[in-house]
Amino acid sequence: MQARRSADRIQPAQWVVLAVTIVAAFIVVLDNTVLNVAIPTILRDLHTRLPSLQWVVTGYALTFAALLIIGGRLGDVYGHRNVFMVGAALFGMGSFLASVSTSVGELILGEAIIEGIGASLMLPATLAILSATFTGRIRGTAFAAWGATAGVAAAIGPLLGGFLTTNYSWRWSFRINVIVAPLAIIAAAVFIARTERKRDRPRVDIRGALLIAAGMFLIVFALSEGGTYGWWRPIERFTFAGTTLWGASAPVSVIPVVLAAGLLVLGAFVMIELRLHNRGEDPLFELQHLALKTYRYGLLTALVLAMGQLGISFVLPLFLQNAKHLSAQSNGLWMLPAGIFVIVGAQIGGVLTRRLGTTNVVRSGLLIYTAGILLIIWAITLNITWWRLLPGLALYGTGVGFAAAQLTNVVLSKIPDDNAGAASGANSTVRQVGSALGVSVIGSLLTARTISSATTSLRGAKLPPAVRAHALSGIRALGSAYRPPGNVSPANAAVVRRAVSHGVLNGTHWALFFAASVMFLGTLVSLLIPNELISEKETPLEDLPETIDPLAIDASVAAGDL
Repeated sequence: MQARRSADRIQPAQWVVLAVTIVAAFIVVLDNTVLNVAIPTILRDLHTRLPSLQWVVTGYALTFAALLIIGGRLGDVYGHRNVFMVGAALFGMGSFLASVSTSVGELILGEAIIEGIGASLMLPATLAILSATFTGRIRGTAFAAWGATAGVAAAIGPLLGGFLTTNYSWRWSFRINVIVAPLAIIAAAVFIARTERKRDRPRVDIRGALLIAAGMFLIVFALSEGGTYGWWRPIERFTFAGTTLWGASAPVSVIPVVLAAGLLVLGAFVMIELRLHNRGEDPLFELQHLALKTYRYGLLTALVLAMGQLGISFVLPLFLQNAKHLSAQSNGLWMLPAGIFVIVGAQIGGVLTRRLGTTNVVRSGLLIYTAGILLIIWAITLNITWWRLLPGLALYGTGVGFAAAQLTNVVLSKIPDDNAGAASGANSTVRQVGSALGVSVIGSLLTARTISSATTSLRGAKLPPAVRAHALSGIRALGSAYRPPGNVSPANAAVVRRAVSHGVLNGTHWALFFAASVMFLGTLVSLLIPNELISEKETPLEDLPETIDPLAIDASVAAGDL
């Protein structure tokens, strides 16, 4: 690993390391969003159905989230440079397979499985490499650049996907990775120093790895698919490879069963990790790090931040396309200022860490973020214009640049380099869980309020009974995607479309108010993070207990300390 420098300016070799890590983070995060707008085109090209294609996007997120901690720990054991290069190679191979796929099965294998595994190796390695490479004042600048890149990738993913799909092919969303991955491997091999081989290299906790992968897969699946299969009452049968595993007539949905199974598996993982630690062996995840307030409350703040961030990146595009009736490409252009201001906010935040302290920059970002959402709520009407939306997007992007970029710096600030990989994996895992939970809650709220408002408007509208009955049934089934059939007169169709648009408007307001509330809660949680200037890496583990008592952890939880 490259030796850390305390100089105030980034050295030439460090610039290359920073470039390699942020490009890797960019393509990993981009893959989460770039395909969303291409789904209709892929459905036609591969002659498949939406439920099958959804596993491409969902499967990538599930594989990614399930293996993040394992990927980080492998970096701690075998060297983050080595693991990064293996991950980049897998990511490139998966992208190549996806780019030439002729069936949805090949697309799932390339994107959801191989790329997901590669991403879970790459992303924790980038954070661990940054954590070990940079220190002093430039540490905040490095994490600001990394955080801005991740935020920009999430913001411009739909725009890039729409541009490539409209003007070239959705396959170029993968071909970009095929070009970038080999370049990242070469740069890492040349400019990132090898990790010195340790005589007492820790063993990989295989049992813990299997448990954390299974537990996270089940948890993220339940949170992501609750709206599809029903949170309690089954609304859809659960099938796999054409076989029905859980019927729609079952007394309870498959989701609570999967969620309970995931929690049980994670409980078993915690007990095994505690046992290994107390025996002096090598656990996959050092639970004692949760005694560090920067790590514990930083992770909790990251969870809340990831939940609230979906208020914009998920809800606003739906409103712009379903109520404003923008195309996918126009929608991306409307959202582009958010990505630009993420970059601006991250750089300003990185500079302010030297005066205000990293924690205060994070808190300021959360407040700015909340104010941005409230301003967007004010701006959203059926006659919305880009100029009216711009101030809210500017505050939103600036807040993300402040908070998201520096929050990772807070989380990893006191984690020893030997455990930075697993800690980075936990940080990314928490964000994935928060995103899944945000999609589930905000998506459900948006759908429920849209349907309720639209059906209420239709009941009071002057429509023929047959048209009203068909519209009510269609809206309950399809929500904002409902369109009146072609045999409905233009005047009646306009009434129905207006009711749907008002429903989307009402649902968007409710969803964004929830997002603003979540972000304000995140601001309150961030007050628990120690108010200090994070500049030098510390290893304050001498005062931590050599053994961990599960009962003591339970008592700390009850007391609000853990």
